[in-house]
Amino acid sequence: QNIVEIDETYVGGKEKNKHGKKKLRAGRGAVGKQAVVGIRERNTGMVKASTVSDTTRETLHSMVSENVESGSLVYSDEHKGYIGLNLIGYVHNSVNHSAKEFVNEMAHTNGIESVWAVLKRGYNGVYHHMSVKHLGRYVDEFAFRLNQGNVKIHTMARIASMAKGMFGKRVTYKALIK
Repeated sequence: QNIVEIDETYVGGKEKNKHGKKKLRAGRGAVGKQAVVGIRERNTGMVKASTVSDTTRETLHSMVSENVESGSLVYSDEHKGYIGLNLIGYVHNSVNHSAKEFVNEMAHTNGIESVWAVLKRGYNGVYHHMSVKHLGRYVDEFAFRLNQGNVKIHTMARIASMAKGMFGKRVTYKALIK
């Protein structure tokens, strides 16, 4: 039985750090940030992550349905978007972070939370800014790096695999700035 962890995070700068003309002046927390949902397979460490327009039940359930084998054990937090996963063919357990519950027997989201830590460290320490337009590319890059790090292969085989994945794909400057 596959065991996966799913979680969402929000990527973007703090409103207080923005210039007065660019501030949204509309609340706190996720305001002005882009949602990213990630799934991490616990046994292999493989990660699938992507940007999403929202974190509603429909969006999260479709993400799980597209990326997780039916019958798998799914661990999440208590976000309302995960309610009902057990009704669509998954065994679902959760932890209640707001009640300071981070582990409930085998249920925890520590693995996927570590993915967010790596992504956000890259945001703060390397890139300093990830535009919403290209955030999906950054998320794909970090998922690729983590997935390649979890595979025990020779360096030359890793380079060949990367080159094969890039073959036939081109991003022109015009497409980048469009």
